[in-house]
Amino acid sequence: MPSSPQPWNNPKLRAFAIQLAVLFVVGSFVWIIVDNTITNLQRQNIASGFGFLENPAGFGIALTLVDYTEQSSYGRALLVGFLNTLLVAVIGIFVATILGFTLGIARLSSNWLVAKIATVYIEVVRNVPLLLQLFFWYFAVLRALPLPRESLSLLEVAFLNNRGIYVPALLLEGNGLILGLSVLVGIVSAWLIGRYAKRRRLETGEIVKGVAFAPLLIFVVPVLAFLALDMGLKAEVPSLQGFGFKGGWSLIPEFVSLLLALSFYTAAFIAENVRSGILAVSKGQTEAARALGLKPTPILRLVIIPQALRVIIPPLTSQYLNLTKNSSLAVAIAYPDLVSVFSGTVLNQTGQAVEVIAITMTIYLSLSLFTSLVMNWYNRHMALVER
Repeated sequence: MPSSPQPWNNPKLRAFAIQLAVLFVVGSFVWIIVDNTITNLQRQNIASGFGFLENPAGFGIALTLVDYTEQSSYGRALLVGFLNTLLVAVIGIFVATILGFTLGIARLSSNWLVAKIATVYIEVVRNVPLLLQLFFWYFAVLRALPLPRESLSLLEVAFLNNRGIYVPALLLEGNGLILGLSVLVGIVSAWLIGRYAKRRRLETGEIVKGVAFAPLLIFVVPVLAFLALDMGLKAEVPSLQGFGFKGGWSLIPEFVSLLLALSFYTAAFIAENVRSGILAVSKGQTEAARALGLKPTPILRLVIIPQALRVIIPPLTSQYLNLTKNSSLAVAIAYPDLVSVFSGTVLNQTGQAVEVIAITMTIYLSLSLFTSLVMNWYNRHMALVER
């Protein structure tokens, strides 16, 4: 009589038992950490929770995109730090993308000098630690500039010194919300016209006349709204008052240093992604375009780049994520970003380490997931569509 099979010889039961054991170990580990954290907080008389965000911060912040004073709450300080991080990340991505694409194309140039300059830049910048480059821009370049009274000036309206860059400000006299909506209307209108013209060309082969001027709507619509609503502009020129400049727009050296370091460093990696994407396109595509009589610039713009983007976009997403997360190095030069303001000053003043770190991690995770979501959508949009 054959013996019944043992339970441990059943692959399904064995796999279930192993997964259950792993789940128990992970759950026990998490429970130990949580219990230990709660016990330590109680022993040190630190109240848990997020109520501290409503308490007054009591410290100033050098760069604020929204109204903020020392009497503002810790929650307001969190918003200021988040916006400062977002500001340097968005501008840095824009600058790094343009510079990276330019360098990647330049490295493949038939001009020997241009190709070598791009190669040297890429190899040097991407092999020097980002923190050292940040210190170079901050201490060796911007902090070495003259004092405010000896500022470098441009036509006596823009000034550069070791405290930052000061330029004239254009102050709008009127409803800025309506003007902002008009800009949005111009952008949407230009996009819709371009999309219609592209669909028309693909379906009928007909080229819609005047579509090249559609981007002008981005400027024409706001100008018309400005004139129709009888708005006004007032220029405010910075001037030396006391020990510094007052009026106009200013960029603190910490922001400029961080932006330059992040942009130049990330651009070197983007350039290599662009170069590899272009090299991935078959040479037969270029030869066919030349046989049709296309010039080098149209070949690159209409034939090579659209196909190379399918290879460039996935690693490009990683570079965008790296730039956003690398902005946390701002704490090294006291730029008031999320880490410096919230995970630094606020944490030291409140002692709410668990809550502060949890909020900071959640914000960076959300930024990364949102960036990935947008880039994955664009990647699907650029993917080949099989018939």
